Amino acid sequence: MEDLLGFALNFSGVMPYLLVFGILLACGLGLPIPEDITLFVAGMLAYYGIVNVWGMIIVCMAGVLIGDSTIFWLGAKYGKEITKKPLFSRLLSVERLAAVQEKLHQHGNKVIFVSRFMPLLRAPTFFSAGTLHLPFKVFFFYDGLAALISVPSIVWLVYHFGNIADRLLKTVRHVEYGILLAVVAVVCVMLAKWYFKHHKQQQ
Repeated sequence: MEDLLGFALNFSGVMPYLLVFGILLACGLGLPIPEDITLFVAGMLAYYGIVNVWGMIIVCMAGVLIGDSTIFWLGAKYGKEITKKPLFSRLLSVERLAAVQEKLHQHGNKVIFVSRFMPLLRAPTFFSAGTLHLPFKVFFFYDGLAALISVPSIVWLVYHFGNIADRLLKTVRHVEYGILLAVVAVVCVMLAKWYFKHHKQQQ
């Protein structure tokens, strides 16, 4: 998260918006970056004054909904055949898809709403909804309703409480440095012990 935020802070103008949009779009297709972390970074960029908070919320909503709609469209167009491709085989395993489809049959469209708040189930649920040929307007309604709750809330709360988040990030950074120094010290002690023991055996 800190690396992503540091990288994003190197840009200005329209680029931070495009960066966040692109990452969120890729998250919907299985990029191994948690969506919530990207939304947190978006909120921090607004707190630092790099972007406008409401403009960023709109960009985040667009990235999230287009990414979700893309995975739905892939399911509707290609079905389970695409899960044989290396890029999708791990994200959309046969077992996970079967479990999600069973949930969709049991609980209906509300599964789509709930899955938006569950990262591990999000992509398989949206893909399965596509393979089951759920009307897109129904999918978009439930997904959009959930996104309208989660996305603006995360970005705005991080922006509003950015001073707390900023102090937390600095604390984490100091802790990480401390751990790194401790690890280096332990390694140096172990190497020194090995050297003296090895040197003593040779004498």
